Amino acid sequence: MERRILEFAGILRRNGVRVSTAETLDAFRGIRLTGLSDRYALKDTLRAAMVKRSVDLPTYDRLFDSFFSGLSDLLKELAAPTAEAMGESELQDFLENLENIVDSMDPGMSELARALVLMDHGELERMLRELIDSGQARPATGMSTAAATRAAVEALGAGEVTNETGRLLEAAQQAGMSEQQVQDLKDYLNQRTRDLGEMIKGLLELENQQEHQVEQQAKEFNRLLEKSFYYLSPTEIRQMREAIAALARRLRNAMAIRRKRAKRGRLDVKKTLRLSMEFGGVPFRIRYDVRRREKPQVLILCDISDSVRNVSRFMLQFVHNLQDMYSRVRSFVFVADLAEVTGLFKENDIQTAIQSAVTGDVVNVYAHSDFGRAFRIFHRDHLSAVDKRTTVIILGDARNNYNAPNAWVLQDIKAKARQVIWLNPENRSTWGFGDSEMSLYSDHCDMVEECRNLKQLYAVVDHLVLDS
Repeated sequence: MERRILEFAGILRRNGVRVSTAETLDAFRGIRLTGLSDRYALKDTLRAAMVKRSVDLPTYDRLFDSFFSGLSDLLKELAAPTAEAMGESELQDFLENLENIVDSMDPGMSELARALVLMDHGELERMLRELIDSGQARPATGMSTAAATRAAVEALGAGEVTNETGRLLEAAQQAGMSEQQVQDLKDYLNQRTRDLGEMIKGLLELENQQEHQVEQQAKEFNRLLEKSFYYLSPTEIRQMREAIAALARRLRNAMAIRRKRAKRGRLDVKKTLRLSMEFGGVPFRIRYDVRRREKPQVLILCDISDSVRNVSRFMLQFVHNLQDMYSRVRSFVFVADLAEVTGLFKENDIQTAIQSAVTGDVVNVYAHSDFGRAFRIFHRDHLSAVDKRTTVIILGDARNNYNAPNAWVLQDIKAKARQVIWLNPENRSTWGFGDSEMSLYSDHCDMVEECRNLKQLYAVVDHLVLDS
């Protein structure tokens, strides 16, 4: 079952639900307490462990039902004809009498045979899921469906069920059942034996379908890696939430590594060598310089003008995830005017915050782009927020509509900041042509990178991690 829970956690992440390793471990602990026999208890247990935001509940419910209900629905579907033929009340009496006979058998029936004849769907589902987890319900490469079914039957121990149902018929005769009742029981047991074969076939089909879905999701993700942000649909942007969140975590971790190293200070070579003289030059005592607590912060300026609107939606997801995970992030959006959206992102879910930012609730998104004006506003109102611990990230195409570029603002920011990074969604070959001021702005940046798709954004973040 552990493998299934890990697969389910991965599916949740790919659909934007944040599930950490700690939360997955909590799910394992919860399952050990509640067991697997009750599907509703399993759903509630996983939800309590894995879902922390109310906005994710509809997504969780939909994915849980899709991932876990297939086998349960199959068992109910196979049992339905028998239940309808007898009627609910008659079936209940029949199963109670049958259970008394099963309990009197010596030796008793196996767990599989007992669950099958008594229609214990919870126990059947548990055993079939264990078969899945063992890997024996997964056909080997080139194995036919019939061969895979026989292998699964053998692994489940279903080959002995026919013999056990024969012993049950003998026990029923000894218990005083009439010939007609014994014949009815024989027909019932034959049907349940056939149902078991259908269960195993259906199980293999479900497993193949889910594996195919995983493969398709991997192919889809690889396709999206290289698709330009300009052409991503809203649905595709939502599909990439987990990749965006992973990038945000990676960048946050890079900053955390830098802070952790700073706690101890740098190696003081002179003091270390001086102290090593009494040991013949062997540095038994390492000395560090004065300890320093560094609290790095990130400050992000995102262009949301019409020419990069779709790119902005994607980048703002990145900004929102980074801000959600790391408290020292301040976020700004601009077209011609500039406004801070840090509070907006903290107080709202990701889609509400982004929709508000790009539809004119924060700044006039219908104005012509004016990087120079936006930079000047930032210099006037927010330059004091920049210091030697600040990484400034600018997301935009640098298309300034021939307005004053005010590159001196970037020069002042660079003089105060730890580093200035510019990510441009346009092809590098177009920089500096027409109304692009990229060649001018790049002189005042520590890093300037083309960032038109997720693959390039991964490369940028990896570069930052290595530099840390």
